[in-house]
Amino acid sequence: MHKRKSLSVQLIITMIGLVFGTIALCWFLNNTFLERYYMLNKQKELSDGYKTINEAADNGDLESEKFDVPFEKICANGNIIIIVIGQDRTVIRSSTNNAQLFQMQLNDMMYGVEQRKSETLESNDDYVIERQTDNRMESEYLALWGKLDDGSVIYMKTALESIRESAQITNTFFKYIGLIAVAISIAVIIVVSKSISKPILELSTLSRKMSDLDFEAKYYPDRHTTREIDALGSSMNELSTTLEQTISELKSANNELQQDIEKKEQIDEMRKEFLSNVSHELKTPLALIQGYAEGLQECINDDPESRNFYCDVIMDETDKMNKMVKKLLTLNQLEFGNEAVEMDRFDITELIQGVMNASSILAAQQGISINFYQDGPVYVWGDEFKVEEVITNYLSNAINHAEGEKRIDIRYTRLEQKVRVSVFNTGKPIPEEDIDKIWIKFYKVDKARTREYGGSGIGLSIVKAIMDSFHQQCGVINHEDGVEFWMELESNH
Repeated sequence: MHKRKSLSVQLIITMIGLVFGTIALCWFLNNTFLERYYMLNKQKELSDGYKTINEAADNGDLESEKFDVPFEKICANGNIIIIVIGQDRTVIRSSTNNAQLFQMQLNDMMYGVEQRKSETLESNDDYVIERQTDNRMESEYLALWGKLDDGSVIYMKTALESIRESAQITNTFFKYIGLIAVAISIAVIIVVSKSISKPILELSTLSRKMSDLDFEAKYYPDRHTTREIDALGSSMNELSTTLEQTISELKSANNELQQDIEKKEQIDEMRKEFLSNVSHELKTPLALIQGYAEGLQECINDDPESRNFYCDVIMDETDKMNKMVKKLLTLNQLEFGNEAVEMDRFDITELIQGVMNASSILAAQQGISINFYQDGPVYVWGDEFKVEEVITNYLSNAINHAEGEKRIDIRYTRLEQKVRVSVFNTGKPIPEEDIDKIWIKFYKVDKARTREYGGSGIGLSIVKAIMDSFHQQCGVINHEDGVEFWMELESNH
């Protein structure tokens, strides 16, 4: 309760201080600058009035009746006394009945006879504007005197007392209005501050309960208003629900982690099996390399043809080992998630066409025909470079195992939200007992055939790892005349 009172009081004091400070500043500015502003405004009225009269003199309208109304407006709107005297010392225009007195004052000012207290505010070749003090009347006024373009003399005068009186009235009125505004503001601020502080305190209580993992507490916004703080309260309700779900998920994840720890021994066994397989795969090429190298060293056959044959065998086995190591590194990165997957939208038709062009020479050398059944661009989502590796593995596998008719068919099937790409080759089907094992590292259905074309038994494992990183499916289907490998990708068709 104490916190609620403190928050309300702080809001009230702050808002009242702002209102009072604003009114006090305005009152200070009025007292300090209002009179000066009026002076500048009057000075501008004198200058504008002179320009209007001078323009009428240039047009020859100064003494005409059509200038009567503009002349009276200048005098009335600015509370200005004006007298215009011609070169023959006759009065052309006058806004006062005592024109003779003003004519005498003008002569005294122009010829320096009159001793008066004055301050020049503006001076140019045409006129002078002064702030003058009448000692006899104890009053101040602004006066403009000078000559028109036609040689006439003009004298304009306006009292400053009315300016001061207007400023004082304005300041007094503003003071009373300010006091009333402060009183009204206090009442309004008290009501508004309470309406603001109440939901804030409710949100504070809600956040404290959330920190204590009490997710039953909720904020109930006012249904009749659309305040931003109600939107914040709704967001905190959503945050409370999300936190509850997240904590539940974390607990589930913790249970899964416990299960993963229990599987550590199984992973160790898999690692041992992997090392055993790698050792087995490297043993044969290393033995061949060692044997032929020793033969070269002992000069078993001195003829160049034999030496070249020994060197070719060594280089061939070395190349196979190099390819297998590269594939193992790629597979390791995929399985352990070290290689980033960039999901892009691309044309699978164009990609397949590129892989076919790269493999066309090898297929032609073995007398294999490749048919691609496509009907234009088909856009899918995936990592384009990894998808290309999958298609390359499928096509390379099909070329190495194509028999009989020696035909390879590549086609895709449009599903609901996906596209299935399949690569079929004529030849012997995969034995049923081996179908589920071909995705395992180093597993070979026909070891002799695999050894013949230099296969390592890793290619399909890489395919499986890539598709798992996409969270998509891949598989193999046996047909009477061959084998079909397939993969699926997301599509927007």
